[in-house]
Order: sequence, then structure tokens, then C-alpha cells
Amino acid sequence: MDEISAEESLIEYPSDFPIKVMGRSHPEFAQTLTEVVRRFDPAFDAATVEMRSSKAGNYLSLTFTVRATSREQLDELYRALHGHPMVSIVL
Repeated sequence: MDEISAEESLIEYPSDFPIKVMGRSHPEFAQTLTEVVRRFDPAFDAATVEMRSSKAGNYLSLTFTVRATSREQLDELYRALHGHPMVSIVL
């Protein structure tokens, strides 16, 4: 992966950065993924998670607004979420 310099980045660090995660509804979906997010942003407040169910209730979307401190932190968080078996999509 090519390195992107701070001058080329569209994101200024540190900043608050929203990440949307979608997957099949499961009773522990939000808690499990909040734990993943906290590995990369230990100060993350679970009370700020935005949650929406699909019309039929089969899918759940969560929006986590993390404190992004670097490109590397965001890349690693995206990889961890994308690779999680409960996750279908990460935006």
C-alpha cells in the first residue's frame, strides 16, 4: 500500500471520523463491534453509537464516530471491522 503524506490526506488528524458498519441482526452485534472499536480508540463512548435496523429487522447498521489520530489507526480499524465474521459492509 502506498503511503499518503499528511499534505495529501483529505483528513486532518486528530479528528472525529464516522464509520458505518452493517451486518445481520444479532443480540450481541453492537457490543461486540464496540469492543473492536475500543481496541483502536480506547476513549470511545459506546453511548454515541447510532443504531438503525432494516425495515424487516434482519440487518443492523451501526455508526461509530471515532477519534482518528492517524491514517494507520483508521486503516487498521477498517481491516479489523471488515474481517470480523459478524460484519457484511464497512463504509
